[in-house]
Amino acid sequence: MVGAVPELRADTRADRTPSGARGRALRIGLISAVVPLSLALVQCGKAPNPAALAANSQANVQVVAKTNPQAANQQVASGDTFEDRFPAPQFKERFPSTGESLLQRQMSDFSPKRAVQQQGEQAPYKVASLAPQVPYQRPPREDLTTLVGMKSSAFPYFGNNPASDAPFLNISKGDRRGHRSYSGRVYWQDETYSDSRVLMHVPEHFDVRKPGVIVVFFHGNGATLERDVRDRQLVPQQITESGANAVLLAPQMAVDAADSSAGKFWQAGGFKRFMEESANHLARVTGDPNSARAFANMPIVIVGYSGGFLPTAWSLEVGGISDRVRGVVLLDAVYGEMDKFASWIESHRSGFFVSSYTRYTARRDRELMSMLRQKGISVSEDMDGPLRPGSVVFVETGDGITHRDYVNRAWTQYPLKDVLVKMSATPALALTRVAATTPSASSR
Repeated sequence: MVGAVPELRADTRADRTPSGARGRALRIGLISAVVPLSLALVQCGKAPNPAALAANSQANVQVVAKTNPQAANQQVASGDTFEDRFPAPQFKERFPSTGESLLQRQMSDFSPKRAVQQQGEQAPYKVASLAPQVPYQRPPREDLTTLVGMKSSAFPYFGNNPASDAPFLNISKGDRRGHRSYSGRVYWQDETYSDSRVLMHVPEHFDVRKPGVIVVFFHGNGATLERDVRDRQLVPQQITESGANAVLLAPQMAVDAADSSAGKFWQAGGFKRFMEESANHLARVTGDPNSARAFANMPIVIVGYSGGFLPTAWSLEVGGISDRVRGVVLLDAVYGEMDKFASWIESHRSGFFVSSYTRYTARRDRELMSMLRQKGISVSEDMDGPLRPGSVVFVETGDGITHRDYVNRAWTQYPLKDVLVKMSATPALALTRVAATTPSASSR
């Protein structure tokens, strides 16, 4: 009995010895597999590389094979591969749980209109769309007023005076040449007839893509472009305030002189050359060289003040582009050349003609009215109504209106502005459209 206990313990120890060895081998294999995997996961905080994991798995098999060949064979036989230990995720594992939701979207939810409505509800992002969301708007700019030298401007002029068919520069003193005016006063070429500059004005609202008009302003005697046309007569300001899609060209005539000479505008085709050259300059001034063609075909309105009647009359008669002239405005300016004005009015019934006058020119204005009525042309004597194709209007102003201030105040304050407003209100003229605000016609 005494000897039976040791024998039983010996048998039990003998039976447990192989299984204990196998347990140690399994623990060694597990540690060999877990330690390299842990190091790989910790390194740089990056996901493990499948190739590295496969290599580690092979290394573990080799280690186990060296320590316990039987365990290694069992591990391989049991299918302990990379795919077994890291199976691919199944769709059911990614399906939303009860705490999650899968929002179903309709195609209409992705339309631009729907996207705009949901901006306040969704994350701050924009939905791209092929349809334009905002119409094109021209970048804002300020009025452009500048002086540009032009070869085709009125002066310098070395041709003849058509009134006498004699050279215009008919006086000389040493190397200087000059012109003796009708009053007998001599004006020298280098002082009075050498300025080739043109005042150009483009309002901030002007758009060359829309129907527009070019206003050509011939100033009177004793004027300069800066002091009188721009600052005293406020011609650029009147054009801007009219809201009309119009630009201004004002060539310098005789500089600060009591002389109405037309210079190059006396020549056949002179006005046409002036307008052709100005088209290129206007295109550069507005910053769009491709707009030169639009300016070269744009309708023209000629405004002649006082002594500006002479270049106006000759531009209509021999300028070469009288068909582009859709309107003529004379501001106390009918001092002569009535036949030229009557001829243009008679042959251009789609345009309009306005002559406003004081007592200084009343006799000649009435003579011109008589000439037109004899030709069967209807004449109106007020500016209350709109300007229409074929309108011929003569307006007499009272004694309180001075000739010097006539460009600022004639039948109304700022008469040039009033003409442009009345043109814009008459679609049949097809001259211009109001591009900015629509000011009301000036009252008397």
